[in-house]
Amino acid sequence: MDTRVTYERDGAVAVVGMDDGKVNALSIDMLADLNAALDQGEADGAIVLLKGRDGVFSAGFDLKTLQAGGPDAVEMLLAGFELSHRLLSFPHPVVIACTGHAMAMGLFLLLSGDYRLGASGADHRIVANEVAIGLTMPHSAVEICRQRLNPAHLQRVVNLSEPYTPDSAVEAGLLDAVVPPTQVLDAARARADAMTGLDRNAHTGSKLRLRSEALTALRAAIERDEGELRGLL
Repeated sequence: MDTRVTYERDGAVAVVGMDDGKVNALSIDMLADLNAALDQGEADGAIVLLKGRDGVFSAGFDLKTLQAGGPDAVEMLLAGFELSHRLLSFPHPVVIACTGHAMAMGLFLLLSGDYRLGASGADHRIVANEVAIGLTMPHSAVEICRQRLNPAHLQRVVNLSEPYTPDSAVEAGLLDAVVPPTQVLDAARARADAMTGLDRNAHTGSKLRLRSEALTALRAAIERDEGELRGLL
């Protein structure tokens, strides 16, 4: 792993931090580093606490790669959705501290955690802006949104690119809770610590049962996206 992703094991919790010094773009390298951190967390049997840098969780896919198109763009897109699938089926609890803006794939990553905390009163933008910038929402992104969002907000997020603040994001299902900005990381750590009381086998089995249909739909969507994207090369 490069310094853009850090892994710190503290007892039963592994803190995985994203910080590229900018907007935490989910480039091919960043996604590979996140998977390496998850490999380590899985091997350690750790509860994972994923966080961004101050003011930014992630602004989504790396725009330079996306705009250049070609095989690298396809690889990056598919790797992002595969990461969401991995998090949704991860064998240990995953807590996400939304430390700032979460946009596009950054939002989809947020929706893939087991428990998600944001900063109350903050002006962080939580938005799937694909339609606003002229992109049809990928099938995979639709399924990721479908499995977590409250139905009344699904159309607003997917079709209208409506931006949410952390406070409005809770009702929509984009976040589970908000706390004062200075307490986000501590609250996420407290939530992760509380999850040490869960039986891991029961947690994993229940998660997979609960998300069985969503994971099947997401797998089919990833395959559909792959077929369409590779057909454009």
